[in-house]
Amino acid sequence: MATKLQEQQKGHRHRLRKKFQQSKGKALEDYEVLELFLFFCIPYKDTKPIAKDLLKTFGSLEGIVFAEEVRLCEVEGIGPKTALALQVCGALILRQLRKRIERGPTQLNSWEHVIDYCRLSDAYKTKEEAHILFLNKKNHLIADEILFSGTIDQTPFDVRDIIKRALNLNATALILVHNHPSGDATPSQADINETRNLYHAAKMMGLTLHDHFIVAKNGYTSLRNLGLLE
Repeated sequence: MATKLQEQQKGHRHRLRKKFQQSKGKALEDYEVLELFLFFCIPYKDTKPIAKDLLKTFGSLEGIVFAEEVRLCEVEGIGPKTALALQVCGALILRQLRKRIERGPTQLNSWEHVIDYCRLSDAYKTKEEAHILFLNKKNHLIADEILFSGTIDQTPFDVRDIIKRALNLNATALILVHNHPSGDATPSQADINETRNLYHAAKMMGLTLHDHFIVAKNGYTSLRNLGLLE
């Protein structure tokens, strides 16, 4: 027999579902949309405080679905299964963004889709990683690979390995991406020097380095836009 509290929660869930259906989600606050999603993962618990705690911890819905499992599970009420469900949402978003740059051709004066994909893929990671997009002559995406993983604040770029991998894939162009877990997308002098080394090495092998994006939670930096790939 259902308790009074269970009946209240059941009524609240019904009202929230109805509100979502009637407005296609437009009338709901972020925490309500998240609360509604959590209904399916946590069936017998009040998910409103959990949703609000997630938003307080990660700052946005984007921050939640791209957070690492260990950090999600630090929020009270979130277990491995719910963390996985949230990460699946992030994976679906990334797949759609990737398809946009696979279909191409990518316009070199407008990298919005590429930047969105790279930022969401890398910006919320807690360690620096070098992320390489390999493109063909039409700027269609051939491969998207993480070649190096570093520490909290340092990722080594091995120019020879990047060039070798590009040639193996028959790529003609590259986009280098790495994240700054600190949230500051400003390039270090090491970032600038290593980017220039890669630019010149790629040029010698008939490859084009289109750009180096540094992504962070608070934005991104294009080294080409800064005039550092001349």
